[in-house]
Amino acid sequence: MSNKTFSFKTAKTLRAGILLLAAAVFMTGLFLFPPESTAEAEEIVIYSSRREQFVRPILNKFEEETGIDVQLLSGDEAQFNLRLKEEANNPRADVFLANDAGVMEDIRDEGILESGPEFVQEEINTEMRAPDASWFGLSARTRILMYNEELMDEEDLPESITDLTDSRFEGDFALTRPGNGSMISHMAGLRLKHGDEWTQNFIEGLMDNDPHIVDGHTDIRRSVGRGEVSLGLVNNYYYRLQLEEERYDNVGAVYPDQGQDEMGIFVNVAGAALIEGGPNPEAREELIEFLLQEDVMIEYAETSLETPLVEGFEGYEKSIEDFEHMDIDLSEIGGYWQDTLDLMERAGYYY
Repeated sequence: MSNKTFSFKTAKTLRAGILLLAAAVFMTGLFLFPPESTAEAEEIVIYSSRREQFVRPILNKFEEETGIDVQLLSGDEAQFNLRLKEEANNPRADVFLANDAGVMEDIRDEGILESGPEFVQEEINTEMRAPDASWFGLSARTRILMYNEELMDEEDLPESITDLTDSRFEGDFALTRPGNGSMISHMAGLRLKHGDEWTQNFIEGLMDNDPHIVDGHTDIRRSVGRGEVSLGLVNNYYYRLQLEEERYDNVGAVYPDQGQDEMGIFVNVAGAALIEGGPNPEAREELIEFLLQEDVMIEYAETSLETPLVEGFEGYEKSIEDFEHMDIDLSEIGGYWQDTLDLMERAGYYY
């Protein structure tokens, strides 16, 4: 359609002018709101809470291979959680690329997602996706204890996250602010595994032990590297990031709770959630197929130093099969995620 400007000077009557205006509005409406069903997928709208530098290279490759234009909007995970709920009756996005299973399961509980293709269920293990594949993991991260090698001897290292309540670590470990998504999901996982009373008691023990509470995991890894604290609870890729620093790279990692009859390590996923009624279903199908290619999954994970959900993948200090996982289903975490922050605050966890 051309950008023709209508002139009402040539209209012989007011009625004719009104008809012309109505026609212009109608055609503009077609421009702005194209029919839902098109012959070919031309674009896709993606909300992403992951850092743009992590996802843009992958999405550029998708554009090159398919010719589909990617409209990417990056932002805060909690804000997208609210936005998707507000847009539920008029979805604007096709896919939400999230850092956390908890937030994806939370929006699934709200009825905002729709079932994924059958091949997703075949490609991704059940514990790393929703039962209906409306969200699925693409990369994994584990919750580890990172330590300063100059401040801690190997025989003094903690073996469990519960050791952080021990008086020998009083005032000498760092945690993120309670509103951090990874921290919320970790505590929600503990609720799912052990129940509310156990989890609240554990958090109270952490707070009684005078932790350094900082804004985010980057602050933790740097504090540990500089020797401001001996220990920090982080996602495993922050440890790998600190190892790449030119200074203060004297850090090690403890994969906790790996002994017999212990609870195992908490594993979370970054993944894709499929928005029900999104404007570009054909393009979304192509994106899903693209993201689940093995080489793409490895690249998607490696850009953020996470672990690909590729069976037998090797190359990091630990692969996904190298440790005991906490025996929980991430698809059940949504029912605990929303009010976990309230439980944390009741236990005295403030920033």
